[in-house]
Amino acid sequence: MRRLLLLLLALCWAGPALADDIGATARGVVRVVTIAVVDGQVVGFGHGSGVAIAPNRIVTNAHVVDLAERYPDNVVVGVVPSEGDKSYQGRVIAYDSHADLALIEFTGATLPPATLYTGPVSEGDPVVALGYPGNVDLATARSAADYIRPTSPVRSEGVFSGRRSLTGVEVLLHTANIARGNSGGPLLDRCGRVIGINSAITRGEDGDSPFGFAIADTQLAAFLREARQPFGTVGTPCTSIEERLREDGEAEARARADALGRQRDAAAQATALRDAALSRARDAAQTRRENVMAIAGVLLVLGALGVGGAGLLESRGRRRHALWAASAGGLGMVVAVIVFVLRPSGEPELPPAASVTRQAVPNAPLGKLVCVFQPDSSRVTVSSTGDVPLRWGRSGCADGRVQYRPAGETWERISVPQDEQTVSVKVFDPVTRRYTDTRYMLGAQAMRQLRDLAGKPAADRCSIDPATIDRLAQGQAAIRAALPPLPNEKLVYACRPAG
Repeated sequence: MRRLLLLLLALCWAGPALADDIGATARGVVRVVTIAVVDGQVVGFGHGSGVAIAPNRIVTNAHVVDLAERYPDNVVVGVVPSEGDKSYQGRVIAYDSHADLALIEFTGATLPPATLYTGPVSEGDPVVALGYPGNVDLATARSAADYIRPTSPVRSEGVFSGRRSLTGVEVLLHTANIARGNSGGPLLDRCGRVIGINSAITRGEDGDSPFGFAIADTQLAAFLREARQPFGTVGTPCTSIEERLREDGEAEARARADALGRQRDAAAQATALRDAALSRARDAAQTRRENVMAIAGVLLVLGALGVGGAGLLESRGRRRHALWAASAGGLGMVVAVIVFVLRPSGEPELPPAASVTRQAVPNAPLGKLVCVFQPDSSRVTVSSTGDVPLRWGRSGCADGRVQYRPAGETWERISVPQDEQTVSVKVFDPVTRRYTDTRYMLGAQAMRQLRDLAGKPAADRCSIDPATIDRLAQGQAAIRAALPPLPNEKLVYACRPAG
């Protein structure tokens, strides 16, 4: 009954919103609020934007938190996430007025960190700005409370117009529409990787088009290194997920066809070797049969001579010798008959030929593997790409505790973690030794719905019980049905024996 309800829920639920790359980064974009208090009275209020560079650390512009840096005892820094229903107090832990960058630490929640793009950005490339423009807030806010209420950031699109120097700081010039509240918010490429931190805008006079300035990635990376703040980087070019999935699907089909072709070639070679061995064995068996039959004939002739010689000895009065000769001859003839009857058949006995028909899902253990990232087959936006250790056991048991379910000709496991906002669909193909991690970066509400659908996390354990695997398969199918049509990332690995 529970499985039926899960499936009905998956079919009836419309599913979470489409997982897009900009939306994935928007989960870590925050509003940064500064409130000046003197003698218990609020005497000043300001706000800007920021983006998570670590689960509990935000990078923003220095001028956004300038008052907090100058009057730390009288200014409160607030961090308002884009999701949820709470805001948090933060403190400035690194500040560079020249580069116009600051680092804020807060506690009480964790955010999905953004990743810096370290590859080239060409003029004319599309860019996206995320943040909280003040003119939008002025038009929509009903009270001061709206400034500390979580809400999604505003996105605006434009193109990259080149690198410039602004007061001795390298900046990116772009055409994405930003306003004063965007200060400290990220400038992204179309895959959602950070390429700069929005800092200033040009003044438009007499119909001049406005431009935005963002602190360049090089300045941001130098600031974070100076602050000893680790950060994620990705240098792979931005590719369309649809294009990558199509190309990867074709590559996967070719890899599987090649692997099956090698299996067929190996089976054909084994069959040819077996046929040759069978021919040799058949010749040897025929030779043994003929040799045994010859021995039986010789014994029969000797036995007949013995019996005939006994009669001759009896006629000469040598009765005792005649009895010995008759006994030996009769025994020889009996042995000859036995040898003839028990002669080999002439056909060799060999084990049955190896079948070239493979199981739909191979369940043999492969032992410890090292899975190496394949950049040409992958699509990465924010994730790390280090090697993945994998210990593959019998019947879809990974690392001795995680049970995968059969999925066509592969094994699959969907992971819905409790402590991050990313769902992973992990697939392993024992034939090609190919391991893939398809990742969906979802909002807080979508993750709550998926966690409800997945139920309470059970202790990881493997099982070969068909009923247990069937229950796992039905639950996993319900989760998959609720995922967005397209993922954010697909990380592909080629696995080989460890060591």
